[in-house]
Amino acid sequence: MEDMIYKGSILQIKKCAFDFLSLEEDLIDDDDDSWELMGRDLRLKSTFLCCDLNHIISNSRDEHKKTLTNLGNKLFYFMEEEYFLSDLKFGE
Repeated sequence: MEDMIYKGSILQIKKCAFDFLSLEEDLIDDDDDSWELMGRDLRLKSTFLCCDLNHIISNSRDEHKKTLTNLGNKLFYFMEEEYFLSDLKFGE
């Protein structure tokens, strides 16, 4: 059962990462209502992504923990940069 949860977390991480990396075109949209909805979706997905990464890292072997932590940190750094740049575009 734990193996199934582990695989599910990995699949969800891949899907969330792909969704975040493919959002560039959507961030260009000028509609304030869609931007608010997208912001909520981003926060929700990032919460699940953080939980899944935490689960994967905590259950990994010691030699993989540092690499996985660095990978997660890079992904969240990229997401913060994209969010910050999109805020600058909209003047919020």
